[in-house]
Amino acid sequence: MDNFTRIPFNASNLDRYYIRTSIVKAIEDQLSVLSGKLLDIGCGKMPYKKFILEKSNVILYTGLDIEEAITYDAQVKPDYIWNGMNMPFEDNSYDCALGTEVLEHCPSPEIILNEVCRVLKPGGLFMGTVPFLWPLHEVPHDEYRFTPYALERHLHAAGFTAIEICATGGWHASMAQMLGLWTRRSGLSLRSRKVLSYIIKPIMSKLIKMDAGTPVSFKESQMITGLSFTAKK
Repeated sequence: MDNFTRIPFNASNLDRYYIRTSIVKAIEDQLSVLSGKLLDIGCGKMPYKKFILEKSNVILYTGLDIEEAITYDAQVKPDYIWNGMNMPFEDNSYDCALGTEVLEHCPSPEIILNEVCRVLKPGGLFMGTVPFLWPLHEVPHDEYRFTPYALERHLHAAGFTAIEICATGGWHASMAQMLGLWTRRSGLSLRSRKVLSYIIKPIMSKLIKMDAGTPVSFKESQMITGLSFTAKK
């Protein structure tokens, strides 16, 4: 399994299972409108490239990352690198753009959003995800956790319209995700992790199923796992 588009639900993957499945679902929901030339910003090793090319009308997939990006796979390089200020593309170059779990790493997200808007064709779609309930990662390059209100404000300020933002999970999924993270990443002994993974896996499964039938609205005291969004130029 590739751990990104076919995500195993097993003891070693309890920490990543829900966030990975949430990202795939967000992409799946937009496959019918992804087409033409797609730009993947903060692409890393481009784990969704094959999935998108096989299941959408995207004909050219371009990966873009910053020069100082963490190397996740020495065999996979971005098609282009940039300095975090100016993307190396002409205006109106791409039909759609993808940014999964990347905006939280941008010290000045407005710069990236302005550039994405610039290189998209009029009417072009930008879709992506950001975490909310997630540990510090890629430190010290972990900058933000976005609320839906802040994310919408940033997108609107960059010139995007038709902005739609959804929670990737609510209270039950948040509890499931925290249990998985605690079991796998809190520094428990190997024996404790093994025992607790066996106990917690069915609890997580139940919580995730409960969450799937629970509408999530952005209201006072609502807990969310993360956000998915779409916006048009």
